[in-house]
Amino acid sequence: MSEKIKSVITCDLDGKIETLSKGAVELLGYSEDEMVGKGRVSDFSDGEIVLGHVVNWLNESVEKGAWEGNTVFLHKNGKEIPCQIKITPTKNKNGEHIGYCGVTTPLKDKTPDEVRPKISLMTKIFKWMVIMRLPFLSATFVPIFAGAAVTAMLGQEVSWGWLGLTLLAGSLLHIGTNTSNDYFDHMSGTDALNYNYSNKGLNGGSRSIQMGLISPKGILIVAIVTFALSAIVGVPLIMKSGLPILWLGLIGFFSGLFYTAPPFKFSSRKGIGELLIGLNFGPLMVAGSALVQTGQLLPEAFLAGIPIGFLIAAVVYMNEFPDHDSDKATGKNTLIVVLGPERARAGYVALITSAFVSIIILAVNGTFPKLSLIALLAIYFGFTATKTLYKYYNDRLLQPANWGTIIMHSVTGILFCIGIWNGESMNSLR
Repeated sequence: MSEKIKSVITCDLDGKIETLSKGAVELLGYSEDEMVGKGRVSDFSDGEIVLGHVVNWLNESVEKGAWEGNTVFLHKNGKEIPCQIKITPTKNKNGEHIGYCGVTTPLKDKTPDEVRPKISLMTKIFKWMVIMRLPFLSATFVPIFAGAAVTAMLGQEVSWGWLGLTLLAGSLLHIGTNTSNDYFDHMSGTDALNYNYSNKGLNGGSRSIQMGLISPKGILIVAIVTFALSAIVGVPLIMKSGLPILWLGLIGFFSGLFYTAPPFKFSSRKGIGELLIGLNFGPLMVAGSALVQTGQLLPEAFLAGIPIGFLIAAVVYMNEFPDHDSDKATGKNTLIVVLGPERARAGYVALITSAFVSIIILAVNGTFPKLSLIALLAIYFGFTATKTLYKYYNDRLLQPANWGTIIMHSVTGILFCIGIWNGESMNSLR
């Protein structure tokens, strides 16, 4: 390969490719039709390099006007190419930062090993956080702590040891669900067609397969292992709480696995996927947590899970907006696909309204202490997310609404738990 080749690629702030020079086509093996408006610049780099270095390179280019150095790029056929690259920020007529330009030349006298950026231990750890989507385990923590809060409200002692074991079992089940979903979305082609995914992992799955962080077989193994570990951890929970906790666990397992896996593919069945997410990470998980603590299936636990279920359904619902095109193309009929993004906005409002109205009803009628109304403070995040959704429902600027919905779920859950745990119930203790 000649060192005279000069590749010039421009992209937007998300890395989506806007232009691809003839030199880039020759160097990397992709045609303009394959990449412009579809691919990301991260497609040309090893996933660990992207996680460990690319963000810093981009930030430095903005701070100093340019970043220049050596790295390894990947040809379409998988071959590694030692290269020199210069990254500069691009701006519009108003001087606003709108993207990046990368100018690349191959280094004929270098081997890939000589120029490959070093990968730190922290990057390797972060890689597994991405693969398993660990930051999103709050969806499991909130309902499990809510179950403990209900236990405390009813005057029973909370066992922190059993609570920890419940958190571990639930987290492993959640990780198994995340990784199996990534595997089956990859196999169906949904993730491959998703050009609107978030770099922050808010939608489009973890992208770990697409980034080369792990193979499809590898992520399937992770799913199987974590599901198996959740079952092992679940054994003492079953021994303590009886068969009801087993049935709740099996419901969680089957609905999580078949959320994207054939033959059921619940996520593709016009609202069934969103319903199952709300039930599993709402009433059922709260009830399961309280069951471990008390040995009983408590009506109060199911009721506490209602607002939490609505809010986690809202998180999933919001994250489906950017996935609309790829989901529709592969027959994944989420509610956003069924309703269309513009009409579907009202569904989001309905979900978060239902969540906060249910909290008010449950506090006013005495099911939970009045202090649980402090959870209403999180409405702020719902208002801001709704404003963003209505304006940017079909735009990359939707991302603050994705984050806002996640924060709303977590903050509401935390405040709701505090209110239930520490407030005085209007009902007599049982």
